[in-house]
Amino acid sequence: MSEPIDIVIVGGGTAGWMCAAALVSVAPAAIRRVRLIESDEIGSVGVGEATLPQMKDFNDYIGINEADMMQKTQATFKLGIEFVDWGYKGSSYIHPFGTFGEKIGGIDFHQQWSRIRHFSEIEAIEKYSYAIEACRQHRFEFPVEEKSAINSTYAYAYHFDAGLYAQFLRKFAENKGLERIEGKITNVKQDVDSGFIKSVVMASGEEITGDYFIDCSGFRSLLLGKTLNTPFEDWSPWLPCDRAAAVPSDRLESLAPYTRSTAKSAGWQWRIPLQHRTGNGYVFSSQFIGEDEAIANLLKDLDASALAEPRVIHFQSGRYKYSWQKNCIALGLASGFLEPLESTSIYLIQVAIFNFLKLLPNRNPDTALIDEFNRLVDVEYERVRDFLILHYHLNSRDDKDLWRYCKNMPIPDSLALKMEMFRLRGHIDVYRYGLFAPPSWLSVYLGQGMMQDNVDPYVNNIPVDYVKGKFQELSAAIRQRVELMPTHAEFIADFCPSKL
Repeated sequence: MSEPIDIVIVGGGTAGWMCAAALVSVAPAAIRRVRLIESDEIGSVGVGEATLPQMKDFNDYIGINEADMMQKTQATFKLGIEFVDWGYKGSSYIHPFGTFGEKIGGIDFHQQWSRIRHFSEIEAIEKYSYAIEACRQHRFEFPVEEKSAINSTYAYAYHFDAGLYAQFLRKFAENKGLERIEGKITNVKQDVDSGFIKSVVMASGEEITGDYFIDCSGFRSLLLGKTLNTPFEDWSPWLPCDRAAAVPSDRLESLAPYTRSTAKSAGWQWRIPLQHRTGNGYVFSSQFIGEDEAIANLLKDLDASALAEPRVIHFQSGRYKYSWQKNCIALGLASGFLEPLESTSIYLIQVAIFNFLKLLPNRNPDTALIDEFNRLVDVEYERVRDFLILHYHLNSRDDKDLWRYCKNMPIPDSLALKMEMFRLRGHIDVYRYGLFAPPSWLSVYLGQGMMQDNVDPYVNNIPVDYVKGKFQELSAAIRQRVELMPTHAEFIADFCPSKL
C-alpha cells in the first residue's frame, strides 16, 4: 500500500478551484494533503462564463447543490449556441445540446431528412430539435428521464459569472479541509538529477514542498512552461484570433437560454445572458483589426448599456506538447488555450481533472500513467481544435480578409477526412467519450451550408410517405410540447433566483 500523496495547486481561478474542490471531495484516502497557492494581487482571467452540459456532471460528481450554485453565481441555463452570420451574412443556426429527430427504421434522422430534401419541400432540420425550439421560444425546463419522451432528447449547461463560481468553489473546498496559501511565488526549486519540482518558494521566504504540483497559473504557465520548458504547439495558423475584448452590459429583458456568437469583420462577438448582467466580448485577430477599432465595434453592437470599460486579453491558440511532465500536471490556460467559440475551456479543465483522478499516481509516477494522461488530453484537444477550425473554414463569405483567409487555409488532415466523409454520404464519427457528438457536427455542417452529396443506401428501405408522416408528427409534437414550458426567466425566478 503506497503512502498518500501531497498535492500543491499553483494558482486559483476557475481551474485551480475546480481542481481543489474535486481533489478534496472524491479522493481523500489517496491524498494526504491539498494546498492551493494564489495571490489576490495577480487575480485571474475570468472571461469564460458559458459552459457545456458536462459541467453539470462535474458539479454532481463533487456534490454541489445545483440551485445553490446557480443562485450564488448569477447563473442561467443554456440549451445551445446560436451562430449568426457565420456561414454567410444573414444566416443563423443553433448548435443544440440535444438530438435532431430520432432514428427511423434504424437509420439516422439526418439521412432521411437529406433524402427527402432532394426531391420535396421539407422544414428546416432545426424544426426537429426540441432544444432549438425551446431556444427560439426562450423557454426552459429540466429534461425528463423517460427515454421515450420527446422532452428527454436534450441536455443543458449553464451561463455563470466565472469569478463568482471560483469563489463558490473556494468556500466549498475550504469547508472540506483545503488549505489556501496567500502570496506570490518567487522561485521554483527542482531536483538536480531528475528535474522534478521539489518546492516553490514564496515571497515571504516560505518553501512549499509537495509530491505533485498542479499548474493552474494561467497563461504564465509558471511550472509547465517556464520551469520545465515544455514545448508549445502553435495552432494560430488554423485559429488566427489572438485577442479578446470583454465588457459587461445591462441584463436583457428577455432571458435567452443560449449563448450567441455573431461573426464580425475580424472575428466574432459573444453574448452571454446572466441573471444580473450580460457578458459580451469580441474575439478578434490583430492581423485584421486594431484593438481600438475592435473595442469600438464591440461597444457599438451591444444590446444594452455597458457597465464598465472593456479590457483586452492577449492569447495564442495552441497547447503545450505535454500536459503532464515529471511531477507537474497543468490545467486550463497553463496547459493550452482554444478560443471560447464553443465554450470548451472549462470542459478541458474538467476532463483533465477526471483523467488525473482516474490515473491517480503514488509518490513515484509510472511513465505509462503519464503517457496515458497525455494521450487522453491530446485526443480531447485535437477534437476540439478540429471542431473550432470547422466553423472558420466552412464559410461562403467573401467580404472580409479574415474569412477569405480561413476559407482557403490548409486544414488538419483529421478535419479534412471528417468533412469529406460527411460530404460523400453524411457519415459522422460517433465517439465513445468526449466531445463532440454527431448532432454537434451536423449542426455546423448544415448551418454553414455543407450538404451531403449522397445518403446512406439503406434509407430507401423505408417508404417515403411513412418518413414524411413521421416528420410531420415529430415537428408538431415538439412545437406543442415546448409551448407548455415556462419561459426561461420564469423558471429561473422559481428555481434559482439570485440573492446577491
